[in-house]
Amino acid sequence: MKEHWMGTLLLALDLSGTFVFALSGATAGIKKRLDLFGVLVLSFAAGNAGGIARDVLIGAVPPAALATWYYLAVSLLAGVVTFWRPAGIDRLRNPVLLFDAAGLGLFAVAGTQKALNFGLNPVMAALLGMLTGIGGGMTRDLFLTEVPIVLRADIYALAALAGAAVVVIGSAVRLPATAVTIAGAALCFALRYLAMCRGWRLPVADDPQPPKTPAPKDRKDDGGSL
Repeated sequence: MKEHWMGTLLLALDLSGTFVFALSGATAGIKKRLDLFGVLVLSFAAGNAGGIARDVLIGAVPPAALATWYYLAVSLLAGVVTFWRPAGIDRLRNPVLLFDAAGLGLFAVAGTQKALNFGLNPVMAALLGMLTGIGGGMTRDLFLTEVPIVLRADIYALAALAGAAVVVIGSAVRLPATAVTIAGAALCFALRYLAMCRGWRLPVADDPQPPKTPAPKDRKDDGGSL
């Protein structure tokens, strides 16, 4: 009974994360003026890249996103809704980043729970949860030839890792899985949202100073040249 409940919870989290990440991908595609096909491709890629990477790494093959039709249907639904009703999505403040933060939290905890179920040690499970969370956003940005958010010094991967850590710690002390999962997703979303609102950023490397070349010395004409 417990295993059935956990499987249902993981599926619900996976599909919810897929939907919100697909919304972020479709919204980004519309902002770049892609056609319907391009928007749907981007919504599927953003919604499923992280989960596919997770499943391949833990040996859950074929990946859930390719083994069932649920993930494709959820991704296409998000893409179609966004394409035909962009005004409704755009009413939300900065919708791409908002959906991205929600998907980040859902995927981070779902990835961590699934990794723990497959027997990974807590540290690696948390890292895999972080990878699950950031994979969709990275794929979306790379498809649009942009530097991924996770590499732009925002509190992004760190927020996913914090949410994953909550799940790992809760599992270690045997707290209820549902409560721990909700808490981890909420913490991840809160950190990411506050970072967006308040401009929290990680330190950025300074630009290297170009070497100073000495000014050429004026050479005096000694009159000896012919």
